[in-house]
Amino acid sequence: MVVCGDDGLAHRLAAELRGVYGEQVTLVVPPSGLRVREPVVGRARAASAALLDRFVNATVNRAGTQGGSDETSDERLVEAAEPTDAVLVEVGVSRAAALALVYDDDETNIRAALNARRINPRIRLVLRLYNRRLGRHIEELLDQAAELSGGDTQGQGYSRTDISTTVLSDADTAAPALVATALVGTSKIVDTDGLMLRAVERHPPRPGEVADPGLCTLALLSATSNDPAGSEGSEDSGDQGPQMLPDAAAVAAATGRGTMVLEQVSYSGPPLPVIRAQVPPFASLFSQRLRWSLAGIAAAVVALAVVLALATDDHPLHATYVTLLDLFAINEPAHNDSMSRQILQLLSGLVGLLLLPVLLAAVLEAMGTFRTVSALRKPPRGLSRHVVLLGLGKIGTRVLTRLCELHIPVVCVEADPEARGMATARRLGVPVVLGDVTQEGVLEAAKIHRAHAFLALTSVDTTNLEAVLYGRALRADLRVVLRLYDDEFATAVYRTLRAAHPDAVTRSRSVSHLAAPAFAGAMMGRQILGAIPVERRVLLFAALTVGGHPQLEGKTVGEAFRAGAWRVLALDTAATRSAAPGAHGSGIWNGSGNAAGAGTGAGRDTGAGRGSGPGGATVAGEPPGPSGLVWDLPDTYVLRNEDRVVLGATRRGLAELLGRRGRGQPGR
Repeated sequence: MVVCGDDGLAHRLAAELRGVYGEQVTLVVPPSGLRVREPVVGRARAASAALLDRFVNATVNRAGTQGGSDETSDERLVEAAEPTDAVLVEVGVSRAAALALVYDDDETNIRAALNARRINPRIRLVLRLYNRRLGRHIEELLDQAAELSGGDTQGQGYSRTDISTTVLSDADTAAPALVATALVGTSKIVDTDGLMLRAVERHPPRPGEVADPGLCTLALLSATSNDPAGSEGSEDSGDQGPQMLPDAAAVAAATGRGTMVLEQVSYSGPPLPVIRAQVPPFASLFSQRLRWSLAGIAAAVVALAVVLALATDDHPLHATYVTLLDLFAINEPAHNDSMSRQILQLLSGLVGLLLLPVLLAAVLEAMGTFRTVSALRKPPRGLSRHVVLLGLGKIGTRVLTRLCELHIPVVCVEADPEARGMATARRLGVPVVLGDVTQEGVLEAAKIHRAHAFLALTSVDTTNLEAVLYGRALRADLRVVLRLYDDEFATAVYRTLRAAHPDAVTRSRSVSHLAAPAFAGAMMGRQILGAIPVERRVLLFAALTVGGHPQLEGKTVGEAFRAGAWRVLALDTAATRSAAPGAHGSGIWNGSGNAAGAGTGAGRDTGAGRGSGPGGATVAGEPPGPSGLVWDLPDTYVLRNEDRVVLGATRRGLAELLGRRGRGQPGR
């Protein structure tokens, strides 16, 4: 595996591949002066910590010895400013099984992907792109290039599914988790281009009550704390931590523990259209004082028309018409009429003079309103129970979009008027406070004292921490979410804040921690639909073909279920029906909204989940769900080689399922 990147995601991804999947990894990073300190994951803690202490272009094994060839070493670190052709050749892209390009710049990733596909048409590519629309086109282009390159892939141990391109976005992967973390009771959603999976955290049922299991129970929440955002709720929590994919007995025995259940699967249709500039309502065009002025003039016109109708015994409509003529000074002078008619004409002319400045003010106000509708709004005076979002970078912009889709009021705080998300905030009409959050008065302007939650999502840990501490000084019970890079630092901050403010809710999250499992799973050759955080652990949704996995082949759904590792959730009938020799395309979609990859190539039509288990139960004739998915599969349904299924799995469970052979280590 080759991982190229310039920030924390590259280091965490490499650690994930080594520590969880046991893969050989070559990590390409910028020169030492530009390098960031990488995080550590599970068993890779010691290995990754020692890795940075090695010299450049040296190959080291896990025992800490240096030397050896590229083919026999487990870890390798290479310094390079950019992933040029020469660098890709040097790190062995021509022999690699997968290449991850996770630079923060989309253009760098695309250019390197095109070169890598030319060097090795069989390599599996995983790209990090922020631009989702461009990502879909690049994915199709690279897959088409791999298909047209030809070559004997089957004879070399490759399959059509392995030679694929996956485009993911760390911002899209982390945004739903950050939104759900900030809001009590909100769902954790995996939106896979129309197919929406919704996982809901539920509080422990009261005595005598039976909890609704939903479609299935995905996890039992931590028993150590109601707010497990520190070391509690992590993979090191032991039996008291969250239990992923528990069996029925564990769920029944877990009294007093909250649960996360898969509650809803729905089809949300095509992606939401781009929200264009809003047209302000009529009432917002004019100020209240101007509206009162217009109302007063209208009342004066009506009064003059009524008096004229009574004085001249004229029809009310004609009297109104004459009054308007007098008002606009286009009627003939009434010097030959009665005294009352002359007085009314003078009064109408006077009202007309008063109308001119009011009309001018109305025009100016309307023009100003239309001009500022695309400008930044200020927080409304009576705003409360809103979310204060600090930072409008890549992550902050995605979180802002999610919050607006949920119709949650937001106030943004940003120091850079040219930040990436400023245009999005203008388009969505979200109030923005421009200023340095460390300066006094900025958070007050965002109405932090009446906010429901505070999300500090800048890329600078110290800025996020300082902002949260200042926010807690203004309001001790404020619910806060910090984006922190280092896990140990995040744990220390959480524990301190929880000790200082035991009644307030604190969360600490790392974007690379949330995104790395999805990238690592894609590098193993299967599409990851999405990742849902369960406290400080991650549950993955993946789509794969049963064939080639002895843990699934020929077994019933009940027999294939392994508590704490994986669980079959659905059968993709669309992929099975469309399977044909050399056919591509599937009803499964990945987390970035792109096609999930190649079909099974079995060339058999199984219908709507046709097949029976030992007990004779079938799912034939059951109407498939959205995107051709059949949910609530009976435990007696027998999984066949050509079936393509949706799995819920832990990282290590998925690593066992997707373990690659042929490295001299049987069973890996």
